[in-house]
Amino acid sequence: MAYKRKTWQEKLHNNHPEKVEVVDGKFADIPAGASMYIATPMIVDAYIRNIPKGTHTSLQQMRKDLAAEHHAEYSCPITSGIFLRIAAEAAYEEYMAGKPLNKITPFWRMIDRKSPAAKKLTFGVDLIKQQREKEGLPF
Repeated sequence: MAYKRKTWQEKLHNNHPEKVEVVDGKFADIPAGASMYIATPMIVDAYIRNIPKGTHTSLQQMRKDLAAEHHAEYSCPITSGIFLRIAAEAAYEEYMAGKPLNKITPFWRMIDRKSPAAKKLTFGVDLIKQQREKEGLPF
């Protein structure tokens, strides 16, 4: 039986729970013994939706904000980046299906040309550049 690849919307709406874990050994920028928050794609999507128009927020800032909100010292750098991409790709799927730009997750408020996620997006950066310019944000 052939494997059916999940859509970005399906990845966005996964049912894995959020959690806080204690890191056994040093992990990326997180020291051993620290608490690390692991969000979900929907939590990252909701965070992006709350970024005000004309404002840029970095992945690092989101990680700090989510960790503080969920009583952890850090947020996972790996899943945070993956979930940012999932939110962006899912929003683009909605846009391609006819949903207006003002109704999709404004991922361009977190992704600019220097963002690691920008290089991985299946749809390129033209929409990001266009939307950032409309909102007065540097690309």
